[in-house]
Amino acid sequence: MKTIQIEYPDEVLISLNETPEEFSREIRMAAAAKLYELGKLSSWRAAELAGISRVSFLQALDRYNVAIFDMEVEELEKNVHNA
Repeated sequence: MKTIQIEYPDEVLISLNETPEEFSREIRMAAAAKLYELGKLSSWRAAELAGISRVSFLQALDRYNVAIFDMEVEELEKNVHNA
């Protein structure tokens, strides 16, 4: 597995009231959620990046305002009624 290092001021941890480990998990999840939202990673790969199971990843997406499905409500309703 590869490693990425980022620099951040100590004040970030103070503002978030998180440990470096908690902050690292948050950054991984936020990056995974955004890359999934942009369609750059599948939910499986994004979950791997976040370091959690796919089910846990999909459940956590709501916290980041990321939709699990890339369909509008009207399109979903149309698909349900045509099935």
